[in-house]
Amino acid sequence: MTNKPLLAGLLLALACAGAHAQDGNTGTSDNSAASNGGWTGSGEFGYASARGNSRTDNANAKLGLSQENEYWKNNFFLNGLRSKGDVEVQDAQGNTIDKFSTTANRYDAGASVGYKLDPRSYIVGALRYEHDDFGANIWQGIVSIGYGYIALKSDRTELSFEIGPGYKRYRPADTTVEIDGVDTKVRQPTESEMVARGLINYKYRLTDNTALEDTLLAEAGSKNKYYQNDIGLSVSMTKKMALKLGYQVRYNSDVLPGVKNTDTLTTTNLVYNF
Repeated sequence: MTNKPLLAGLLLALACAGAHAQDGNTGTSDNSAASNGGWTGSGEFGYASARGNSRTDNANAKLGLSQENEYWKNNFFLNGLRSKGDVEVQDAQGNTIDKFSTTANRYDAGASVGYKLDPRSYIVGALRYEHDDFGANIWQGIVSIGYGYIALKSDRTELSFEIGPGYKRYRPADTTVEIDGVDTKVRQPTESEMVARGLINYKYRLTDNTALEDTLLAEAGSKNKYYQNDIGLSVSMTKKMALKLGYQVRYNSDVLPGVKNTDTLTTTNLVYNF
């Protein structure tokens, strides 16, 4: 369950910490990026473990690379999430027992390659693949092409948009039916459709040490509409290291009975910028 007051308090605490940080740089400097052809990157990792009255293990990791220069605006990412915890299951005799089992297992990867027509507009090709053992879809993949536009770009603010058609394939989560008194999983057929892909990316530097980023992704088709929003607030501790609080919302309009439309994820990660 998401605790919105707690999330707001953590965001405020991070912002205050950034205002009092000693190091004035977050990540790689513009001069360093320019010397590398416009390439920058970051890696994130978060882990939590609990033992005692309950047992849980949670880990998530992210890797992102981006390039922007006179001709190109490119992005690549790889994310992973895995959790284990005590869950109640029934044994062969019908007794309810606690079992330490996987409760989340998701990874996704993607890339977008944009060729600039001028300093603000570009043609972009994008692809994304996701696998989720506990989501509305076991897997989904999309390839698209479109038009991008950089509406704002300054030392503190950046706002860009992308829109275009795409083709998507996905397999809905398995259903469970009772056969001869035994719960049995039934594999669902793979679906495919044309979709409209849209992306809005907003970046704002609150202070020299504190940065906010919000990315909204939409993949809308006639069968299913998928939306994902990622917002993160990072506070630098050194030129390379930062702490980041992130909140993700994922929504599928078309899900099977018993499957929720919306998934949320809150993370607190250590970030290394390069």
